[in-house]
Amino acid sequence: MSVDPSASIHPSSVIEDGARIGGDVTIGPFCVVGPEAELKDRVELKPHSVVTGRTLVGADTVIFPGAVIGEIPQDLKFKGERSRLVIGARNRIREGVTMNTGTEGGGGVTRVGDDCLFMTGAHVAHDAQVGNRVIVANQGAIAGHCVIEDDVIIGGLSGIHQFVRVGKGAIIGAVTMVTNDVIPHGLVQGPRGRLDGLNLVGLKRRGVPREDITALRAAFQMMAQGDGAFQDRARRLGEETESSYVREIVEFVLGGSDRNFLTPER
Repeated sequence: MSVDPSASIHPSSVIEDGARIGGDVTIGPFCVVGPEAELKDRVELKPHSVVTGRTLVGADTVIFPGAVIGEIPQDLKFKGERSRLVIGARNRIREGVTMNTGTEGGGGVTRVGDDCLFMTGAHVAHDAQVGNRVIVANQGAIAGHCVIEDDVIIGGLSGIHQFVRVGKGAIIGAVTMVTNDVIPHGLVQGPRGRLDGLNLVGLKRRGVPREDITALRAAFQMMAQGDGAFQDRARRLGEETESSYVREIVEFVLGGSDRNFLTPER
């Protein structure tokens, strides 16, 4: 066990042999830190939180009561192989959140980026890859093998189906089931998620130039109403556009995927 002398650990908590505790870490009452867990500097564990498995928690992350971070995957194919959970810096992991380690079949690593917020009861399953500044609202769930790119917002009580990709800057409305890939900056809503437009509010909040927003709106219309298959329309967009934001959509659509796409309704 390696514990920095500046760490503050409540005497009721259990820090198992082998755990690594960084500088100025705060561990409240009745927490458990497993033998292969590592907490970087200034991590805070609030009472009754658990960090176990081969888990790395990045600096300045706060984990709230009842969260269970780094337990084994909820996958019947898991046979005890050594896998990991890597969490970046400055995350807020609220009450009752669960995050699982990876599986051999999915690459062995579940990964969460920096500056994310996981609200009460959110779940990140095995082998998911979550980007930076992602928000998952109350009881939202990300299934195994999903890819959630930067700046995505997932509404409360929503679920992302396994192997789905959600592109950068997309927003998923509350109580929505997403079964196919979501283009960057897309807006998805409805019980069985449908692509309803663009996340214009998010684009404006991030200060995206007006000309790029105009280009994105035109691109969305072309993808909704143009001729040919969805990928063909995206390919034509790539040949015509000068907007880097539109190119993000094109590259996403033409990239490899295990799912189909949510497409604009014609």
